[in-house]
Formats: sequence, structure tokens, C-alpha cells
Amino acid sequence: MLEISDVSRSVMEFNAGNPGPIHESVLYDQDKHVSAAVWEGQERGALRCHEHTSKLDRWVLTDKQIELVKKAGFGYLRLIPAISLDNPLISALVERWRRETNTFHFTVGEMTVTLEDVAYLLGLPIDGQPVIGVTYTTCDAVCSKYLGKAPDSGYTSGGMVKLSWLKENFSECPADGSVEDIERYTRAYLLYLVGSTIFSTTTGNKVPVMYLPLFESFEEAGKYAWGAAALSFLYRALGNASLKSQSTISGCLTLLQCWSYYHLNVGRPRLKHDPIHECFPFVLRWKGKQSGPTSNRDVAFYRKAIDSLKAADVDWCPYANISHTIIPPNILHSLILGRSKTMLICFDKAERHLPDRCLRQFGMNQTIPEDVLRWERKTRGVDGGVDLSVKMESELSEWSNRHLHIVEAEEDIEESEYMQWYSKVTRKLVGRPIPISSEFQRMNLALRDIALMADTLSTHGMDDQQIQVVSRIRYVAHECLRDQVVSTIVVAEPLNEVGKKTRGKEKVRRKSLGKRRRKDDPEQYNNTTAAVTFHPRLNAVSSGHAADLYHAGSEVDHHSQLCLPASETEDVHLSHHFDHKVDEVEVCDMGNDVDGSADFQHHEAEELNSDELLNGGGEGEGDPQEPYTASDVVQQTSSLESTEDVARQVEAH
Repeated sequence: MLEISDVSRSVMEFNAGNPGPIHESVLYDQDKHVSAAVWEGQERGALRCHEHTSKLDRWVLTDKQIELVKKAGFGYLRLIPAISLDNPLISALVERWRRETNTFHFTVGEMTVTLEDVAYLLGLPIDGQPVIGVTYTTCDAVCSKYLGKAPDSGYTSGGMVKLSWLKENFSECPADGSVEDIERYTRAYLLYLVGSTIFSTTTGNKVPVMYLPLFESFEEAGKYAWGAAALSFLYRALGNASLKSQSTISGCLTLLQCWSYYHLNVGRPRLKHDPIHECFPFVLRWKGKQSGPTSNRDVAFYRKAIDSLKAADVDWCPYANISHTIIPPNILHSLILGRSKTMLICFDKAERHLPDRCLRQFGMNQTIPEDVLRWERKTRGVDGGVDLSVKMESELSEWSNRHLHIVEAEEDIEESEYMQWYSKVTRKLVGRPIPISSEFQRMNLALRDIALMADTLSTHGMDDQQIQVVSRIRYVAHECLRDQVVSTIVVAEPLNEVGKKTRGKEKVRRKSLGKRRRKDDPEQYNNTTAAVTFHPRLNAVSSGHAADLYHAGSEVDHHSQLCLPASETEDVHLSHHFDHKVDEVEVCDMGNDVDGSADFQHHEAEELNSDELLNGGGEGEGDPQEPYTASDVVQQTSSLESTEDVARQVEAH
């Protein structure tokens, strides 16, 4: 009979191995989320971050142009400097983003980038007309109408134009230019500005021309809710990037990164300047050089920090002590929309703004939020001349009623009830607390224990049915061990994002200790009888391919022998990466002495030093620009003769 302590321990172990959600009523798309892949050891590394602000300062604007830019609502956005993006930090935040709720699911509760954050950080208007209009599949007509010239075909792709074309042709307005010329040059600048910041795309350096008609009248442009559109665009980009199949992210990443700096004590740089004298917009706080090492911080570093996030690491209301005297009146008066439960619109991108899930960001106690209604995420049609306002009537209706859905505080609310509910519906962990290699080892040990107990269990006094059950248990246990007969696998992954990035599948080539064994060398080939078998979770080896391994050198215990394959000409493409730490290595002698009495040796392996590993590339030569670290070791052993004995016993019964 189990003791209470044993039950408690079992529950704790179950919870430690169950990252959630326990109930899938909220996070119903967990199987598509990147956290599901990370939990299975499938690392995708840092996302490629698309923002194109580095050349914004090369535009020379006249006083008249600056006046028009301010009138259009972008007077503050143009002041925002090019901030160095921390790709690993952004990637770790994306792992916590959930498109089901448009919030980050942290250990302390849900948080999100709100309309209030956009107003404070970017100075964009968050109230006004929705940013929506007509789609285009070609650029010639719209560019000729609003810019006075059309780009060559090499600068366009569908309804998008290259940012480089805009800069080359419109970055310096003639001093004696006509009013019409000044307006055209300013429209080109505004298209470049939004295309490189709030509406940056994953295409690299293009921007849709569908925004141009909105700049026809600069006064009318100033009536649009550009901040709400920027947030809708970012929500959609975060949702797409949170899918495990994605490797890039776009949108206003400066907004996302500075939001994190203000709210989370994770990766926050130490400022060299005095932040007491604040200036608007608040993104400018992070302008200039920052102190503090970041070169050794990869996605795993930030993931671990976020997985262990405590309440003390969160600043729920970072703008509370900032003087509102520096905030423009039109921005200040619209801040109430930060608590509006509404739909955000940017052409086809309509995303829900759900401040009721993040009440602590407004100084309120958090209650259990209402269920989120699922909605269809529309995409821009391929047909030109489509007025999207006709296709999005319900979303536009929600936005028009935004002032009627301001979330209010509730009195005498205990947050303990919310946290109990939240712990059941959230994803508690992204990174595994125990490496996959250790879990494989624990599974193998359990199988061996079961097999040993079944082998030594006395059948005296049992009837035929009971004896058959025991024999079946013995057979299954030994069969599982036999299927895991071979070898130690060392999988390499990028050490961090400092060196040259590795994307897609990494080709791993074998480096042997001495002379390579060849199929045409009978003596050496016959001595290498083992074929490498992969656990199904690795999903890395296609039929007919041998496994090429890195030689880990002296970093692996000298008593351990890596089991090398026979073929040197066939490669394995490993598409998944695993945890950085090699905890235990279980190796097997791949000679002719594999039998049921084989003794399984366990060795504690040191953490592998990437400088000792050889890198794959080219014709097998190492590339010093692509450092790797051994990230996981999977051991698999079994007993062959005892399995056959058990099988015969089962057949006998």
C-alpha cells in the first residue's frame, strides 16, 4: 500500500513532467504551437527578425515635409531610432505567445501588448478610423497616381514595391520642388516609414502599396487609428511566428522588445543615461548604447529565465510614475482605449484586443476572464480592387463600438481563484526541466527493472492463466529492450546566435578517431556490425541511410565507445535540435559479446565543449563560423538471447 508521501511524490513528478495545459478549453491549438516542438527536443533556434529601420535616417526631410508627416499622425514614429534587436529574446517571448488569446502566457499570469503600450511607446494615435481600404495586385497605377512615377518590374512583386526603390527615388526632396512634388516625396517617405517599422513584412524589403491611398490627404491620414493597426499587425505576426513551422517574424519588433524591457526584468539592458528626464515617446528611453553583456544569451538562456519568472520580475504598471505632462493631449485623452475589449483592424488583419485577461497591467486585480470566441483570421485576397471593408463588416462593427466595451475594475476580488484556474489552462513550461536523454534513460531503467522482476518472479502456485500473463510481461519488456539495441547518438546544434546562424536541416557528418572504415575493407567492415537505430521521436533518419556522427573526442568518458556506422558515404539530415546538456551516457560494446548477460554501464559525461567538436560542412571540413555543442545523447541497449528464450516460453504456453 502506498504511503501518503509516495502519492504526493508521484503527483509532483507527474506535474513536473506535464507542462500543460491540463484543460484545453483555452489553449486548444497546443499541438501546433512551437512549445510542443521544443518539449519534444525540436529546437528551431532564434527567429529571423524583419525590421528595416537602419536606413531611415538617410532620408532628408524638409520642414514642409516634416509638417505633413506630423499632420498624417507619424510625427513621433519618425523620431524612433534604429534599436538593435535581441533576436533570442524576441524568440523566447514568441514561445510564450498564444494566438488563441493574443496574450503571453507567463508563469505569473497572462500579459499582452495593449493599445496603452502602443500610445506610450510609439506615440501613434490609437483612436480613430480603422486602417482599411482596397487591395492591389500591381503597383504601376497606384504608384503613378500618388508618387508620380511607377517602379520597374524588378522592383515590384505583386502589389508590393521594394523599399530600396522608394529610397533611391524619393529620399531627398528638391529644395525648389512644387507643392505636388513635396506631397509625392512625403507619401513615398510615409510608405517607407510604415513598411520598415509597424508594417514590416517577412518578404525582406517590400511594402504593400495598398497603404498609399490613405496618404492622399495628410489631414485625413491623421484621423486613422495607426496605433491600433500597428498592434493588429504585430498580433498577427506573433501568432504566425508562434507556430512550430515558422522561422521568421515581422511587425513592429522595436515595440515588442521595448515593451519587454519596461515590463519584464529579463534581458533588460542597463542604461548609461539618466532615465529621470523622460522624453516622449517612451521607446526613446532605450536610445543609444546600453551596457551589459548579451553575446552569450541564446534562446535557451531567455527561455529558462521566462520559465522561472517570478512576480518580482514583473512591472505590471511601468508608466505609473512617469509625468503625464510630456504626453500630447490627443494621446493622453485616448489612453482609456487601452482597456477596450474590441477588434483591432489593419486591412485584412483583424485581431482581438483582450485587456480583461491582463487587468493587472491597469492596476486592477485579475479575475477569471470570459471565454474567447474563435474567429476566422482572414488573409488579403489575390484579387486587386477588393474593398475589404465589405468583407469585414462584423469586425468593423466591433471597432465602432470600442468606447462601449471598456473593462472596469471589480471590488473585493481575490486573485488566488484566478491563479488556480490559470494553472490548469496554461502552458506552464516551454523548456524541459529534464533533458530527453535522461527521460530515455529512465524509461530503459524501468524496462530493465520490469524484465528483471518478471524473470525472477516465482510462478509456484500460479495457474496457467497467471503464468501466461507473467510470460507475456517478460516477453514485452525484453522485446522493447531488444528494439532499442543500438548505440549512442550525438546530435549537434548551434551553440548560440553569436556565430553564423544555421537554418533548416543541418547535415551531420561523421568524424572517426582514425582511418575510416569502408565497405570495401572486409576486415574492418565486418568488425563494425552495428546499424544505428534512432528512437522514433528523433524522426531524423530516412530508410536506407546510415548515421554520420561527430567524434566528441576526449570529452566523452574514455571507457565509452561511440558506435560508428559502416557507411561513410551516406549522410543523415537531422532536423531537430536538443538540449545543451549531456547528463548521462549509456554506451554498449558493439563487438560480438552482446547477450542477455550484458552489463549496462552508466557514465556521467562532462558537458561537451563546442571547441572540441568538429563542424560539418562542405566535404566534411569544419567551418569555424558555425560552432556546435553536443546537445543530447540517446542510449539504447538490450538483451538478445533472453528475448528469444522468453518468446519460446510464451509460445509454449
